[in-house]
Amino acid sequence: MRVHICAVGRLRAGPEAELIDDYLTRFDRTGRGMGLGPAKIIEVEDRKNAGMGAEADLLRRALPKGSLICCLDERGKVETSPAFATRLGGWRDAGRSDVAFIIGGADGIDPSLRAQADHKLSFGAMVWPHMLVRVMLAEQLYRAASILGGAPYHRT
Repeated sequence: MRVHICAVGRLRAGPEAELIDDYLTRFDRTGRGMGLGPAKIIEVEDRKNAGMGAEADLLRRALPKGSLICCLDERGKVETSPAFATRLGGWRDAGRSDVAFIIGGADGIDPSLRAQADHKLSFGAMVWPHMLVRVMLAEQLYRAASILGGAPYHRT
């Protein structure tokens, strides 16, 4: 199952980009034998500053056809890492070929796009900068693959 992180905004070189690259490389290596990956980042940018609606349109166009949509949103479901791993494995086992994780811009995700989501995931009640959400998601993807593969990375 291919994983797409579809995000508003461009990530510049720096510590966040290095962490994301590291975790996604680990995810690809760990998940490959289990039918998870590769992971890829798709960035969109609203150059006209037309707002959430325009960002949603750009994100919709960037989504792989037929992909399962998971929005990262403060109103979403808070899950443990093992529960997230089980969910990811379940999507794979159900025959989903693509999952797209959507990360909105500074104002969040347009309600119309959020309503289209198959799942909404939250990293807690706090609002996180979208660049850090990318890092956190990349790490959780690697952690999920490690849990599913029985590797010792995740400790309870």
